[in-house]
Amino acid sequence: MLARCRSAALQGLEARPVIVEVDLAPGLPGIQLVGLPDKAIQESRERVRSALRNSGFRGPLVRVVVNLAPADLRKEGPAFDLPIALALLVASGQLDRPRLNGIWCAGELGLDGSLRTCRGVLAMAEQAFRHGAEALVVPPDNADEAALIDGLTVRTAPNLKQLFEQLNGTRPCLRICRSRPSSVPLPTEPIDASGQAGRALALAAAGGHHLLLVGPPGCGKSRLAHQLPQLLPPLGPEEALTIARIRSVAGEQQDPLEPLRKRPFRAPHHSCSAAALLGGGHNPRPGELSLAHGGVLFLDELAEFQRAVLDQLRQPLEEGVYRLSRARLKTSFPAEITLVAATNPCPCGWHGDRAHGCRCSRSQRQRYWQKLSGPLLDRLDLQLRLERRSATAIRGCLNRKATATQDAWLEPRNITAARQRMTERNPEGVCNRDLTANGLGNHGRFEASALQLWERLVARRRLSTRSGIRLLRVARTVADLNDTDHVSVDAVAEASGFRCADLLQLESTT
Repeated sequence: MLARCRSAALQGLEARPVIVEVDLAPGLPGIQLVGLPDKAIQESRERVRSALRNSGFRGPLVRVVVNLAPADLRKEGPAFDLPIALALLVASGQLDRPRLNGIWCAGELGLDGSLRTCRGVLAMAEQAFRHGAEALVVPPDNADEAALIDGLTVRTAPNLKQLFEQLNGTRPCLRICRSRPSSVPLPTEPIDASGQAGRALALAAAGGHHLLLVGPPGCGKSRLAHQLPQLLPPLGPEEALTIARIRSVAGEQQDPLEPLRKRPFRAPHHSCSAAALLGGGHNPRPGELSLAHGGVLFLDELAEFQRAVLDQLRQPLEEGVYRLSRARLKTSFPAEITLVAATNPCPCGWHGDRAHGCRCSRSQRQRYWQKLSGPLLDRLDLQLRLERRSATAIRGCLNRKATATQDAWLEPRNITAARQRMTERNPEGVCNRDLTANGLGNHGRFEASALQLWERLVARRRLSTRSGIRLLRVARTVADLNDTDHVSVDAVAEASGFRCADLLQLESTT
């Protein structure tokens, strides 16, 4: 007897429909799985057999063939346990065939028949809704995640026995069907930054510019990076849903509503591999780059990362998407991030510090900075040198009243207003970071004197074309943050202070 149950397999960030076919035939008892299953699916034979027996159902006493169609699509993960078990119940006559009409399902089975969480449920829910599914059956821990898809009916049950009774009509169905909640930002604390550091944070938040922080140990580089997400505007519904789908596919969806409350902040260790940072694997999963989509990716100790890994960030930083091409698969992961990188000025960390002498030789500093390629540094719009704060300044941070006031440009409403001016002026509503050279010329509103100063800066500092264009983008953000329509000489001069040529020539100084 042949039975079918619908499910989905993950391929990158998308879910592709899969039909689970079960055929019972005379022969020695056993379950054979075909259709390019991975090791986790091969082991589902034992999980399904034990779950059926411990839930009070008859186990298969004949030869069972399970086909996962289409057969040329690789499948992985334990999410096929539930559809295999339900198709077996139909094939053995314990569940009526019409009960599975229009039903999609996914979930891992415990040996006692309990339904356990699986990854990628949000992508599966989108695919099920797109194909007109009547309902999606998922484990209880995945129900809220699947319910983020408007209009999709979600069913759940704690174990296989209760799900069988729901499908058979002897127990009321536990349905979850709710509208997607709107984004609710969490309350934020005052930003602990002032002067050039606070200005750099405001420009990064307003214009989406990437930021490089250079300074000795303990000068506050990590502290500044962790405060940047508070300055970013609240997430929109579609953007929040994309972030939730990325986290679901990566298996990191602890709270499905968390992406609606705050923007991501990811800080991978400098020993991570290219696949961990960018994404990849046999069946590609998103890396830290995509997990930071819509938020901040913080690379601390930038010079300690492998240069080959860092250089692979060039294209994603330009296009906002990481394209992964393999012989059998091509996929892409969204990567609209704000990159914050932090590094010491030298291996010992004290070069240029007034109180500590540097123990590194000139050649050691050169080798240290040679780990960072010029094209990568060109893509970091804002480059700031930090100094250690005095004890008096640190003591002021311990006083809550002292941190209650901050510079006006660090107020979220001012940054939101600057973003609003950008979206209304720029083509397609892009932020200043993504403006093309033609977009800057047509919509940047640069004064003639400002462009003359820019030309002199490019010639004197021998900036590359990319660095020169990024200097104009930062100047446009400075004007937006100052609530001025045109970019003046002062805006270009301030922007040039965040692309100091001396900062990138530390290795040649003594």
